[in-house]
Parts: sequence; structure tokens; C-alpha cells
Amino acid sequence: MKQSSITIDVLTDENKIPDAIMWNASDTTIQQAQKAKAMMLAFWDGAEKAALRIDLWTKEMMVDEMADFFYQTMMTMADTYGRATNYRDQVEDMKTFARDFYKKFQEKQQKTNNAG
Repeated sequence: MKQSSITIDVLTDENKIPDAIMWNASDTTIQQAQKAKAMMLAFWDGAEKAALRIDLWTKEMMVDEMADFFYQTMMTMADTYGRATNYRDQVEDMKTFARDFYKKFQEKQQKTNNAG
């Protein structure tokens, strides 16, 4: 059996707010740690039937980047759910929600930009 590792390092300021997120995986050709502005990590606890999550983002993460991050995450979650279940109707529901979410964000941003 082969073991793989993913290492995540989070640097925080004096108030424990993330300044930097760095990650590295053992099964990659990239040697140095990669920077990230945000992360979502989820585990399924089968015994407790509960999701265990860690969500972090740095002070540099902009609102538009957060919207992009959530949109892309929701789309990939839909794809993952589809591969696991073959429930195409629910995959399309999830993707429709993600597209509507992103469209509403863009409209909100446009209103904000036009007001300023």
C-alpha cells in the first residue's frame, strides 16, 4: 500500500487571522509549496454521519475572488457528486444554482461599481 501526504501550512497574524496559506502534496512533480488565498477542506465522519470542515482565507482574498472560488467549487462539487451517483438531474440542479449564484454576484458587483 502506498501512502500519500498533503501538507498545509497556515501563517497567522497576532489575531490568528491567516496571512498566508501554503500547501504541498507528496504525489506531484512540483517540489516547492504552492500559495493559496483560500481553502476549503472537508472530511466525512461515517461514524457520526457528519461533515468536518476547515474553511480559511487570507486577508488578501478579494470579494470577487471569493465569488469565483465558490462558483468553481460548487461546479466541481456537482461533477464529483455526478461521478459518485450518476444522478444527472441533481448535478444539473447544483450547476444551475451555481450559475445563478455567480450571476447574482456579478449583478451586485455591477451595481456597486456603477454607484461609485
